[in-house]
Amino acid sequence: MEEVYHIPAMLEPTLDGLNIQPGGTYVDLTFGGGGHSRGILERMGATGGRLFSFDQDMDAYANRIDDPRWQFVHSNFRYLRNWMDYYGVMEVDGILADLGVSFHHFDSVERGFSFRFAAPLDMRMNRQQKRRAAQLIAEEDEESLARVLYLYGELKNGRRLANRICRSRAIRPIETTDQLVAVVLRGGEPPMALPTGTPIEVAPNEKKDLARLFQALRIELNDEMGALREMLCAARALLRPGGRIAILTYHSLEDRLVKNFFRSGNMEGEIEKDFYGNIVSPFRVIEKGRMADADEVERNPRSRSAKLRVAARVVPSER
Repeated sequence: MEEVYHIPAMLEPTLDGLNIQPGGTYVDLTFGGGGHSRGILERMGATGGRLFSFDQDMDAYANRIDDPRWQFVHSNFRYLRNWMDYYGVMEVDGILADLGVSFHHFDSVERGFSFRFAAPLDMRMNRQQKRRAAQLIAEEDEESLARVLYLYGELKNGRRLANRICRSRAIRPIETTDQLVAVVLRGGEPPMALPTGTPIEVAPNEKKDLARLFQALRIELNDEMGALREMLCAARALLRPGGRIAILTYHSLEDRLVKNFFRSGNMEGEIEKDFYGNIVSPFRVIEKGRMADADEVERNPRSRSAKLRVAARVVPSER
């Protein structure tokens, strides 16, 4: 069966939110399988306009689009401003980012993003990056690991899990997904690694915490929150007045950051008000956190946790 690289969540509502105009300049910051980019090009019309599609994983280039208006940018989206300067783009009409992990990453066993199969603990979004998840687990102290698990995985038992990991790694290195699963579920000496691709059997009630654990390690390893903050700052400067930004979030930490940024224009969510008590922000919120409907969730269960937020850059006359 041919691999489905990714099915974008809420594709039509996201494209609607961008209010795509013929001849405009747009940026898809998370190219992946190319679903959003193709949708943007279709809505731009047959000719005119430009689309820049970012992806830090070169695997995504296999989904490239044969269109003279399209430009692939092999880079983390935290460098949005640098690349737009490189291409001579001073402002854009729309920016899109789908912050979810693609099917391709979860389903490519050797990438180590999933606890479903035995595999090396990798989790790198960009394979040119040197540090892998196995090194993160080996090098971070117990307090740092506990912080990562609590903050990025929202695991209330993060301290206990961090303690298990640190005690176990002192006996034998934890280098594979199956070893990590065994350690966090049972503690003690890490078992010998299973052959890559071997299914990992876990009880249904254990899957939620394991998913949060793997999410936390992935976010920390790839500095996803740091990249998001840098991207939002760049987007604020790059988006033309009236232009729109649409972001799909998948966990509460990133969603809270995007929500506060759209509402206030800053990372801290600190609200500034004018003399009359009106909120002063560079953005006008258009979509406040739309969820996928029941039909879409049935077709694509991974869309269940997606939340769409859309904002427009305020036109000076609107202030």
